[in-house]
Amino acid sequence: MNCYTPNEAELRLLQEKIATSDQSAFRQLFTIYSKKLIQFAASIVKSGDAAREIVDEVFIKIWRNRSTATDIQHLRVYLYTATKNTALNYLATRARENIAEPFDFFAVQLSDEGPSPEKQLINTELLRKIQGAIEELPPRCKMVFKLVREDGLSYKEVGQVLNISPKTVDAQMVIAVRQISEKVRLDFDFFPNRNLKKN
Repeated sequence: MNCYTPNEAELRLLQEKIATSDQSAFRQLFTIYSKKLIQFAASIVKSGDAAREIVDEVFIKIWRNRSTATDIQHLRVYLYTATKNTALNYLATRARENIAEPFDFFAVQLSDEGPSPEKQLINTELLRKIQGAIEELPPRCKMVFKLVREDGLSYKEVGQVLNISPKTVDAQMVIAVRQISEKVRLDFDFFPNRNLKKN
């Protein structure tokens, strides 16, 4: 699995190469971001196949308009925003066909592919409790948490993708961390002042 995340300068170089029809640079960009974007799209449309088609559509559009690739100011934000908009357009089309699921419910799945340093330090049971707590977060809160913690976007980038202010992103993260912490503590009986009679 490719976990490499390019910095702004490296992304800019890729954009410049793509603008000159460099297929290798385009494939590199696709390899770096397609998996996370598919997960993001799937959290909106709730279909893996549809999510892959949506992300393919986003990248096809980039290639078709490659001569203007350098006009994109923040490529990572652009990719997530384009994926979100394409996914919502997909849902709108489905709605017109009377087979859509609700627009306002985003079922975000916590990625559990490959061991990360954090997961290696947490035992399996605790990780399961954390995943369960994340699944119980309100939809928007869950979406914000995923983009920040899993996909590594900054609060500003998440705000741009979801059309909310960085302050709102911060507030949603505070809610998410508090609810996850409280749920895990409750499940593991970590409250130090609980008066429980034990026989």
